[in-house]
Amino acid sequence: MITFPGCKINLGLYVTEKRTDGYHNLETCFYAVPWTDILEAVQSENYRLDVSGSDIPVGEDNLCTRAFRMMVEKYHIPPVHAHLHKCLPHGAGLGGGSSDAASMLRLLNDLNNLGLTDEQLEETASALGSDCAFFINPTPKLATGRGDIFSDVNLSLNGKFITVIKPAESIATAEAYRHVKIGPAAVPVKEVLENYPVHEWKNLLFNAFEEYAFSKIALLPEIKNMLYQKGAAFALMSGSGSAVFGIFDNEPDLTGFPDKCTLWKGQLH
Repeated sequence: MITFPGCKINLGLYVTEKRTDGYHNLETCFYAVPWTDILEAVQSENYRLDVSGSDIPVGEDNLCTRAFRMMVEKYHIPPVHAHLHKCLPHGAGLGGGSSDAASMLRLLNDLNNLGLTDEQLEETASALGSDCAFFINPTPKLATGRGDIFSDVNLSLNGKFITVIKPAESIATAEAYRHVKIGPAAVPVKEVLENYPVHEWKNLLFNAFEEYAFSKIALLPEIKNMLYQKGAAFALMSGSGSAVFGIFDNEPDLTGFPDKCTLWKGQLH
């Protein structure tokens, strides 16, 4: 059985406060992007996870393995041999690892005919990571709390073109949170997305992690500026970095971007 875990961008990202449990409360909108990994699993005598395409850890901390262990604990499912082919860059702020984990949950549900609902899968996914639950049913969602409390937003970017560019450098999430500017959005994310056209988001939607990330990785502001020069209606860094995306009305000319960057383009649904 095979599945294709996608990724997400953040349309605005604000860290509104630090919580007493050490986490932070957020305000953002998750929007799915059809740039995918490939995950396959078949039943086997022993659990095994192979990874190709990118050198990431395959031990017990791997989110796919954690997802499998959690499903074994809850539903006593048999072992699988899984293969994950990584196309999504690591340390990009695109939620690729979370998406892989959510896809593993869905795959195991189907492979074992468990009949779990999206709500049940989302509950399990939330225990794996703050944004994992989004990928169970990745329609546009406003996210608050730790990024795990969802509400609907009336938004469609269907047919828009997107370019995502990831420089070679990354910023550790913990480091990003140590330096993030904490404060609410001047205009609520939902209000911006539902009431303003995309080309006006530039002055209304921001990412609280950009200031620090741009000071650490000199290519980031250059990439963002080039996206606007190429005609992007809106550009922003995703998550805590270091990928930057641009949303276009028409398919852009992507020549001239810096070398040693991972670049992907496609159409949004």
